[in-house]
Amino acid sequence: MSGLKGCMSPNVYSEVPDGGWGWMVAAAFFLVEVFTYGIIKTFGIFLHDLMTDFNETNSRVSWVVSICVFVMAFTAPLSTLLSNRFGHRPVVMLGGFLISLGTITTALTQSIVEMYITMGIVAGLGYCLTFLPTVTILSQYFSKRRSLVTSIASTGECFSLLALAPAMNALKEQIGWRYCLMVIGVLQASIIVCGALLKPIVIKPKPATQEASTSPLKVLDSKYDVENEFTCTSIDSVDSVASPTILLQVNLAREQEKKEEGESPETPLKQKQEDSSVSRTKLLDFSVLRDASFNCYALFGLFATLGFFAPQLYIIQLSVSRGVSRDSATYMLSAMAVAEIVGRLSMGWVLNRKPIRKIYILLICTVLLCPVLVVFTFVSEFWGLMSCSCLYGFLLGTVASSHIPMLAEDDVIGIQRMSSAVGVYVCIQSFAGLAGPPLGGFLVDQTNNYGSAFYSCAAGMGVGALFLGLVRPAKTGLCFGKRRRNDQQRADRDASSQGSDDSPADFVEMDMETDNSPAKSKPWPV
Repeated sequence: MSGLKGCMSPNVYSEVPDGGWGWMVAAAFFLVEVFTYGIIKTFGIFLHDLMTDFNETNSRVSWVVSICVFVMAFTAPLSTLLSNRFGHRPVVMLGGFLISLGTITTALTQSIVEMYITMGIVAGLGYCLTFLPTVTILSQYFSKRRSLVTSIASTGECFSLLALAPAMNALKEQIGWRYCLMVIGVLQASIIVCGALLKPIVIKPKPATQEASTSPLKVLDSKYDVENEFTCTSIDSVDSVASPTILLQVNLAREQEKKEEGESPETPLKQKQEDSSVSRTKLLDFSVLRDASFNCYALFGLFATLGFFAPQLYIIQLSVSRGVSRDSATYMLSAMAVAEIVGRLSMGWVLNRKPIRKIYILLICTVLLCPVLVVFTFVSEFWGLMSCSCLYGFLLGTVASSHIPMLAEDDVIGIQRMSSAVGVYVCIQSFAGLAGPPLGGFLVDQTNNYGSAFYSCAAGMGVGALFLGLVRPAKTGLCFGKRRRNDQQRADRDASSQGSDDSPADFVEMDMETDNSPAKSKPWPV
């Protein structure tokens, strides 16, 4: 029982460990990436089989992935709500169960509409309950190495695209797509084990220790204890020979000692405020929407997400339309996956360097994605498309691995409010995830040119870069400079008026005058 209690109890540290049990959490996040985003990216290997067995069109089958991505992102606030109420561990374990259940029941469906429910809603909800709590608690275990560790652990989805997709494709050819989905569902049950590894973390700073010899209160106490031995009086006694100035010095010294020890006098008003602040603790905090910098960052995520899906969906068809054989066109996805791994690791290494303004690095990578997406529409041979795929994969890896952990930076929202902010942020992203693929498909149908989808991606990425560039000015108040200056002037006036009314120096001066009065200077009668 003691061992079980130790496994269930939170890890208590005096500061952010930047390691320790955090490495186990990082390994769990890697596996969660493999069986969540990795499975979503490799679901394309089943598209042809589903179209054949259900006699459905490509667009109707592709809605399975779109609904899954939308549910995963749109229900992010629910994930935050449950994590704040019950903790990250049980929520991730529940999500792993739903993912496994949804994938296994998908293998038993008899129509594409049933698959919308099993894979789109059930599994999509499970994806949401596993991914966000895992990346949130991973950010709490690391501070200096946060960017590097998150980037390395997030390569799980790339590993799935490289290794798991070919293996599942070969398995599908041997046992059929239904049994292959069952095997995937059983493997996804390992997320339950990953959730059990997410031990909560508690940071309890060490109390500041003060030397007894340096405490002004103890110096004064020892001094006047000796003096009062002969008078048999105490300092607080009304018959004490200590002047009001000495009493004031002792009181001030006691207050100073309490402040240095991290204590403060308990008052009914302060206790009432503390109780009310505890009662106002929210399970889901939408107050982040009042933060201008967060709103700009959320709009960046909304528009930039339009460029996250179409290239993977249409690169093969674009390559075939440019004269590349279908077998050779499949290498574009492999090149994107390898380059994305390099981009994620490079971004983690760069952001781990100090001093550096991380949000500016993200802005540079987002801006560079725009011309790369446009160049896709101009090249017309294998190596040109391969070069664009590598550049896109590299830059996509830098953005994809850092845009959610960037919420923990003070330039955006900060680590203290990340748990609530990440749910709202991903929820806003969900609309672009749902609209991105259909928008690209609509443009392709209207123009009969697969390059049109890449233009829409470039436009969305450009607008997203614009809002990302406004995050830092919004945080520092440059976007609201006049109002900020007026508020500062008003605060200064209030502070000066309060300072003129009650100053501790007045009491000291009054005591000094009282001490030097003739009545006090007369000798005591014997």
